[in-house]
Order: sequence, then C-alpha cells, then structure tokens
Amino acid sequence: MNEPPQEPGAPTGRYGAHTALVVVDVQNDFAHPDGSLFVATAPRILDTVNAAARSAEAAGAMVVRTQDWHPASTPHFEKDGGIWPVHCVHDTWGAAFHDALEATGPVVRKGTGGEDGYSGFTVRDPETGAETPTGLDDILRTAGIAEVVVCGLATDYCVKETALDAVRLGYTTTLLADAVGAVDLRTGDGARAIAAMHAAGVHIV
Repeated sequence: MNEPPQEPGAPTGRYGAHTALVVVDVQNDFAHPDGSLFVATAPRILDTVNAAARSAEAAGAMVVRTQDWHPASTPHFEKDGGIWPVHCVHDTWGAAFHDALEATGPVVRKGTGGEDGYSGFTVRDPETGAETPTGLDDILRTAGIAEVVVCGLATDYCVKETALDAVRLGYTTTLLADAVGAVDLRTGDGARAIAAMHAAGVHIV
C-alpha cells in the first residue's frame, strides 16, 4: 500500500518516496577551476553532493538536477547589459555537468530563453521581472513529493532562490549546508543567504 504524501512541516530527517533531492547547477562553469564563473569552494562539496545523491537514490527518493542553459546572448550576461560573465551557454563544455557529479534523474533546464534562471522552479525576465515556471514543480507534484532537500551551487543565488521558491510552493524544505558553495561577490553573501533561507522557513542541516 502506498504511503500518503507527507504534510508540510518539520523535515523527516530521512529520504523516502515523498522526498526529492534537488541538485542545483553542478556544472563546469561553476564547479570546475577552468569555468567562467568558478565557485572556489565547489571542489570541496562534490563528494558531499554525491553522497547525498547516493543516499537519496538508495532510499527510493527522487533526485532532480537543475542546469543553467543559456543562449549565447542574453541580458543576463555582462556583455549584453547584465552583471554576469558569459556562462553555461547551451551545448557547451561550460554548461555540461561536472564529470565528478554522480547524481542521475530528471534534468530541469533554466534560462533557456535568456531569462535569469536563478531558481529551479521559476525563471525571471531580466528586463520586465515577469516570472514563469520551469516545470520542476509539476515534476515533483506528479511524483507525490512533499519534502525537498537542496544542495549545489551557488548558495547566494540559485540555491537560495530554489529553496525560497520551494518553501513558497508549500514544500517542507531542507538545505544541506555542507553541500553548497557561495559566489560571495560581497564577503558574507553566502552566510547572508543561509540566514535569509532560515528566516523564510528552510531547515538548515
């Protein structure tokens, strides 16, 4: 007999059929030293991310990977008026998952139309601010997911926005604090992001 979906609330502390591990943007441009937007702490979290994915898969939980997947020109990029160097352009080495990433499962691509693809759940038009869903919420709800565990890159942008959206959408949400890394454009951005997630109801473990 199938167990009913868990109600949002305190995290269970274990993976199961109603839990999804969301592995955010462990891609070459962020996770490899040769990447265009390399997160310096990324190499230190890869083993922890992989261990989380193995635990989730062994327990029958869903594992979903998000992937930045930008066109060559987008207002998201500095050269086109944005703030970021060119990164994760579709079908390039930089957009590919890091070779050391062991996680498998569905892939949700974001920023495909030139949007700011920070959250795994929504993308935002960089000029109008209009938000549209990515399809991640539909994937999770179809699978009966009630609890989301978030890890990956980067703490102060895509991880934070994914976790905040998960809470907003009603999922019990947990951040694996030892399996994330921050860009830290300003010193302390990563710590401030974790504080903001905690204040919004994300469980930090």
